[in-house]
Parts: sequence; structure tokens; C-alpha cells
Amino acid sequence: MTRSRLLLTPEDRDAPARVGRLRLLGLGERAEPEFDAFATRLAGLASVPYAMVNFIDEQRQFFAGLHEPGDHPRTAVGRPDGPDREPVRHLGREYGFCPHVVVRRKALVLEDVRDYPRFAGNPVVDELGIRSYLGAPLVDRTGIALGTVCAADVQPRAWGREGLETIKALAAELAERIERREPGLRA
Repeated sequence: MTRSRLLLTPEDRDAPARVGRLRLLGLGERAEPEFDAFATRLAGLASVPYAMVNFIDEQRQFFAGLHEPGDHPRTAVGRPDGPDREPVRHLGREYGFCPHVVVRRKALVLEDVRDYPRFAGNPVVDELGIRSYLGAPLVDRTGIALGTVCAADVQPRAWGREGLETIKALAAELAERIERREPGLRA
């Protein structure tokens, strides 16, 4: 039996509710300097070339916060024609690992993505050379997973318990900041 990549993307029954929350909070449509700074901070803490604050709707992922190497050639994410262009900040749901984190509502640690048949065939493995991934869901006060914070490397790596605890703490920190966007809840 042949499986397409689309079959490997998890079914997301919470997508309509998530999209409603993202709209209410004004998230997932534009890049934000605060989220770029957060992604850069995460990249520094994890010592990785890629880090993202990612919001996911029914069709795509949107990197509202993005840290990536400036000199890495990319096909799916990156600067399409040169360093003066804005990075591409969206991917289909079939790319990457964040849709799995959102549906599972749990952190995901992949020390070498090629060790996991479910993830080894993901387009970012071949197109971007991603070899390891660490991500945690951004769960808001209503219990909806809005997206993820994640770090990715082009080398296999042992993230360890410290990496897992760090990504979970950062996700909780950012989720708390996002809560302040809700009308009527601003502090």
C-alpha cells in the first residue's frame, strides 16, 4: 500500500475553533517583531539555525516569528531571490512537524527525524535538510493549541530533558503573553 504525504499529516478536528481564536487574537496573518525576537532568543538558547513561532489553520502554517540562517539556500522557507526579500513565512500543513504537535497537544522531540518512518519522508527533511526538531504547543487559556514554538537543526542532536523542559517553558511563557491580546483581558 502506497501512502501519500498528505495521509501522514494528522487530521485536525480542532482547526475551526483554532482559526476563530487566532482571528480573535489577531494572530496568524502577519509577521510580528515581538515573535521574530522570541524566535531569535529560542535559536540562541537552543544553538540552532532555525526557530519559529508558528500558527496553524486548516490549510497552512504561518511563521509569525522566524529565525533562520541568512546564507542557507532554501526552497520552501526563505528568501526566494536574495537577501533583500522578506522570508517566506508560510508552508502547507503537510510540511514539517508542527501540525503533529498541535494535534497531539504535546511537545515533540525528534533527535534524528530519519529514525522515524512517519517523519523521515516529510518534505522539510529533503528540501531544507532538517535532521532534528524540538517543538511544544502554544495552548491558550481556553485549551486550544494555537500553534507551536519550535527549534530545528540540520544535524541530528540529543535534545535531552533540558531541551524538552526549555521548549515547554518557553511555550508557556509565550502563551501567557498571547493571552494579553484577548479583548477585555489586557493587563
